[in-house]
This record gives sequence, C-alpha cells and structure tokens, in this order.
Amino acid sequence: MARAAAAGGLIALALGVTPALAFDAEAPTPAVMARLAPRSLLLGVTTLPDGDLVAVGERGHVLVSADAGVSWTQSPTPASATLTALYFADARHGWAVGHDETILQSEDGGRSWQLRHWAPEKQQPLLGVWFDQAGHGVAVGAFATVYRSEDGGRSWAAAPFEPQSPARPKSATARAADSLADDEGISQPHLNAVAGDDRGRLYIAGEAGRLYRSDDGGAHWQVLPPPYPGSFFGVLPLGGDTLLAYGLRGHLFRSEDAGLSWTRIDSGTEALLAGGARLADGRVVIVGLAGVVLVSHDGAHHFERLQLANRKGLAAVAPVPGGVVVAGDGGVTRVPLPTPPGG
Repeated sequence: MARAAAAGGLIALALGVTPALAFDAEAPTPAVMARLAPRSLLLGVTTLPDGDLVAVGERGHVLVSADAGVSWTQSPTPASATLTALYFADARHGWAVGHDETILQSEDGGRSWQLRHWAPEKQQPLLGVWFDQAGHGVAVGAFATVYRSEDGGRSWAAAPFEPQSPARPKSATARAADSLADDEGISQPHLNAVAGDDRGRLYIAGEAGRLYRSDDGGAHWQVLPPPYPGSFFGVLPLGGDTLLAYGLRGHLFRSEDAGLSWTRIDSGTEALLAGGARLADGRVVIVGLAGVVLVSHDGAHHFERLQLANRKGLAAVAPVPGGVVVAGDGGVTRVPLPTPPGG
C-alpha cells in the first residue's frame, strides 16, 4: 500500500511529505501573525478544563478562543513549522508538536509558547503528544519516532520503539497485516497519534494496521491484534476498557477489552476518519475528510452521519456547549449537534 501520507492532501501535509528545504539549524523562524489564521489549515483542536479552546496548524499557527469558538485570537509562537497535534494536561499546561520535530510548551493556556525541541535536519514530523499529571510525556511521529520527557516537557530524549508481540497464535487478519508490511518494507511505520485512557494505559495508532498499547506510561509497548491491514489515524478511549480506532476509507472499530479484540462499526462513509472526541453527555463524535461528522448517541455502538456543506477535510474535533468545534482545511468552525434522544 502507499504510505499513510498518500491518503489525502490534509493528511499528507500533516505527515510532512514535502521537498527538502534549506533551513537555519540554529534558530527557527517565529510564526507570522496573520489576520486570517482562523481560516488556515488547522490540524488539532482541544477544549481546556476551563472551557477555553486551543487550535494548532500550518505555519506554526496557534489560536485560542475564550467564547466557545465564536472568536479566536492568534498566539505568538517561536517556530513557523506546521503543528500537527496538541495536548493539555490541565487548563494551563499544554504541548504542541509538528514538522521538523518541533515541540512547543505553554504554561498559560496556550497564550504563549516556548520551544523545547527542534530537529529540522531530520525532515520529519511529530504527529501526536500526551502527558500525565506527574509531568511524564510521550511524543510520536513518522518512521516509528518516539520521544519521552520526564520533567514536564522541558527536555526530551529519543526512546527506542521496540513493541513486543503477544505470545499467542496470530489471527488471519494479523498475519495479513504482517505480510503486507513485509511486502512494502515498512519496518518503521508512521505513528500517527497517541492517546491515554482513564486507567493509565497509552495507545498508539499507526499505519499498515499497526496499533500498540503501553501499560507503564510508554516505557514498553505491545502490539495489539489489528482488525484490518490499513492505516489508523486515531484512537479514542471511552472509559474503562472501551476504545475506538479509526482510519482509512471510513474504517471504524470498537474494542471492549483494551484493544485485544475488535468489532467493526458501520460508519456509513468511505471518507478517511482523522479525529474524535467524547462529549460530557457521553455522545461520541468522529470527523474526517469530505466534511464528514459522525455522531453516536449510544456509546459508540452506532453512528449517524452529518455532512458539512463545504465538504472540506476535517482533522480534529473538540466539544463546546451545544455542539462541537471542528478543525481542518477551512480553519475552525462551530458545528451544532442534534439534541440527544430524550434530551
């Protein structure tokens, strides 16, 4: 198969499939403050515990909203590399990752940022980041890249990624995935996203059917049996042992045993699925290319499909009162959701 970067323009940019460029390795160029930044390509968005929103995307753009996504203010950042993902441990402490292995840190809810790691000579992006409350962090990216931080993100060290396969016979699906990877020579798969659940476990979504779990904060990883051999772009824990994994061509899977087995969910679309969120009322929203918004009212057993009229690609979603904010090709947009049954 073609590598995950070929899935679509939005995902290709996230993975950094661009020609080699000249750069000054001593100092990155700060992001340009742009009036139209809220309409630029944005690849990540999150809701903070205090209700503020933070979004990140191309050219190092970081945006903050204090009114549930009605208006946005651009924050200055010390690097102009495209930012692909972000994570906040609380209302103040957050991290953003992106191209050139950029890692930024904020200690004031996204209004200012410090550069913590930058390696443009590697010409590859970081694609996901996660932290626990004790300041232990993991960043993942292209070509099986993993970095870890033990000091709240102030310093980072490359970590070996040597996941262990479970000691049990492989399913036919797992064998097919291994064969596909061997045929294509994918020995260092892109790690497209990382997420943590409420029991301290971490999950990574990768290409070529690769899913991984860590039970010790990212020190060690195990291979999870893949439900299909195509790429995954996200994992969404739903509480306890339940989680979703989603990726190419509308593929959406549910696990109720922390990723050891999977059930396919009919998504009603063949669009690439790129981002997901669980709302406070238990509804689940998944977004993807072609303006697809999937909404579940029953704990992610079934989904109904909404379609944005502009059909622009969506990369991420975050909850706001009355609906969600989506981020993607058209910037950030508020999307009202239908009232839950019985609501």
